[in-house]
Amino acid sequence: MSGETPPDLTGKLSFDGDKGAGRSKWVAMLLVVLLVGWMGSGYVNPASGTGVEDTVAAPQEQAISVAVRPSVAQDVQLVLSAEGQSEPDRISRIPTEAAGRVVSVSARRGAYVEAGQELGRLDATTMQAQLTQARTQLDQATRDLNNALELQGRGVATEDRVTQARAAKAAAEAALTAAEEMLGNTVIRAPFAGRLNDFTLDVGEFVDSGVIVAEVLDNDPLSVVVQVPQQALSRIEVGQDAQVIFITGEERLGKVSFIGGNADQQTRTFRVEVTIDNPQSVMPAGLSARVILPTGTARGHFISPAILSLGSSGELGIKTVDADNRVAFSLVSIVRAQTDGIWVTGLPDNADIITVGQGFVQAGDLVSPQIEGAALQAGLDG
Repeated sequence: MSGETPPDLTGKLSFDGDKGAGRSKWVAMLLVVLLVGWMGSGYVNPASGTGVEDTVAAPQEQAISVAVRPSVAQDVQLVLSAEGQSEPDRISRIPTEAAGRVVSVSARRGAYVEAGQELGRLDATTMQAQLTQARTQLDQATRDLNNALELQGRGVATEDRVTQARAAKAAAEAALTAAEEMLGNTVIRAPFAGRLNDFTLDVGEFVDSGVIVAEVLDNDPLSVVVQVPQQALSRIEVGQDAQVIFITGEERLGKVSFIGGNADQQTRTFRVEVTIDNPQSVMPAGLSARVILPTGTARGHFISPAILSLGSSGELGIKTVDADNRVAFSLVSIVRAQTDGIWVTGLPDNADIITVGQGFVQAGDLVSPQIEGAALQAGLDG
């Protein structure tokens, strides 16, 4: 038995006849059909509103909170402002008209002097002697002329003698006048009322004729000189009021007294002088000053410079809120500047100006405006 060949069983095993042998095929086929049907359902029978548009809702525009200030346009005085400096109305440097030693000084530098007031006196001994001599010569010439006339009346003196006597008297009169003038020149006087800006006389010193010993400034009225650009010249006229603010802080009201007729060749500006009353020359000359000249009126809004904005091309403007709570950008022009703000034109008469948040919104943006005070209070409460 051990030498017998085992039977060949290859290909003899079969399970086709077993119960449930074909079930797996049907299950696989069913799954394939279901998968294909599910994948194609979106193309064969698309449902209404399917896709990204239905699954992701369209984003709603969010309103940005800003603070606004309701503003109403007002009439504003347009002005032209120019920088300049004050100058005296008159200035005189006083020389000595005679030579001599100073015997008295009657004023001090910086004092206010009246017209004709004595400032100092030179030694007049020589001039007094010359005056006495001139008077004596005039008396003698007068007697000689009277004698010649009397003799001529009696037929003794000739006409030539009378003529000579007349000439001698005229020469004596001229000499007396010159002597009186020389004596008067020993007294140094103020030519007009003003401030004694400089004074160099000292008792005992000797001065030559023609030496400058004093300077008098007439600062009443005081002139303030400014240079006005040519494009503004037509808006200024002689006699109009002007406000003058000195560097010392003092303010004065003046009037335009002079407008130059020829422009400066380098700056193309015109000289304009404004005069102000300055009794006793209290306000000194040479002070820097700002002159404000009214040039008309306009309708404008008063704002802080901090709320100005720049447009896409660098234009200066203001952002406001319209009736639909949308941001509007309006170009503006600065027509007057003050220490506490500026006046601008270009906005409607009634405007809700954005004062907080203007840097975070653009023209056309939807905003949630709050009145400036209420917005601040809300921020504090929060």
